[in-house]
Amino acid sequence: MMRRPNFPALSPPGLLFAMLGAAALFAPFMTLAANRIVAGDGVAMWNVAGPQVTVVALSAVITALVAGLFAGMARVRLIGAIIGLSGLAALLAQGGPALLVGAGEYARVSPSSGFWYLLAIIGLLAADAVTELAPKPTARAALLIAVVGVLVLLFQSGALATLSISNEFASRKGAFGDAAVRHLWLAFGSLAVAVAVGVPVGMLCHRRERLRRAVLPTLSFLQTIPSLAMFGIMIPILGWIGDSFPAAQAIGIAGIGFAPAFIALVLYSLLPVASNTIAGLQSTPPAALDAARGMGMTQSQRLMRVEFPLGLPIILTGIRIVLVQNIGLAVIAGLIGGGGFGAFVFQGLNQTATDLILLGALPTVALALAAAVVMDIVIDLTKTKSEQAS
Repeated sequence: MMRRPNFPALSPPGLLFAMLGAAALFAPFMTLAANRIVAGDGVAMWNVAGPQVTVVALSAVITALVAGLFAGMARVRLIGAIIGLSGLAALLAQGGPALLVGAGEYARVSPSSGFWYLLAIIGLLAADAVTELAPKPTARAALLIAVVGVLVLLFQSGALATLSISNEFASRKGAFGDAAVRHLWLAFGSLAVAVAVGVPVGMLCHRRERLRRAVLPTLSFLQTIPSLAMFGIMIPILGWIGDSFPAAQAIGIAGIGFAPAFIALVLYSLLPVASNTIAGLQSTPPAALDAARGMGMTQSQRLMRVEFPLGLPIILTGIRIVLVQNIGLAVIAGLIGGGGFGAFVFQGLNQTATDLILLGALPTVALALAAAVVMDIVIDLTKTKSEQAS
């Protein structure tokens, strides 16, 4: 009897992504507009640049989609995704100058829906492949550094300088730097305060059942308040404090601006930090606690030397949630004068300038993804240490 050839099994998610990617090929890849405000006309992928560039880019994208079909071949899928992303970047870089030829002094080119769909699909294929490969923390850190380095080189090279979002950045370079610093202060500063308050509160609630029954519902209630409503509540309260106490106004406490956004983010952050601290401390194996008692450790010593180190991965998981959440919520601060990348988002909405919106949205997304990866690496490292300790 003749043996049937062993074909690789198909991946159901990969098949879905391939179908979605095939449909995205027919969506407009770039947009050519007469100026920065008008919507412009979509340009298909095969009309963006010359035939040679188009064939290479299209082949790269198809390679990524086909490679994603195969289950259990994570390295092949990852290599295919890298090839596909390189093709998208090359077509974007070549398409901008080509479309602007003879288009007018104020003409703008931007990535359109087809580019964003393909970027999301191929990016998900790459993420799925990396997840299946399950690299060690050091390998993930190296991969993150490599991705950031490639993006920096891509932007520093000027290959994307003709895009409308690059023009928006060039005209607001100083403001962008200030917004980045303010956004980092909002996200990381509020996280630091929440950790400084939430972790001790979680430790106290871990030992005191009555205190836990009072604190957790209160913090849960704060989480139910919509973000815009929370910022709105802060405005009259801090406005009254700033008007009543000159010293408070001197340090920046006022009805609008940085202070209400910062305090609102701190309030939103307390529940995940406190609840995960309680869960982490309660996850300590009873055998470890019995051993600590047998060694003559006091309650405080057991807490700091046994329960806290073993529960640290769960506590850091709550901090990860807060960090990613705050990076996103900090965008809302731009609506009340708090600064950050949200200032560009709301300016773009007021001016119907899509690329100005992207100038605020894309760095926020990139920062959130990078922060999530870094925190996952830290959590995995602490898990390893906790397992060794236990």
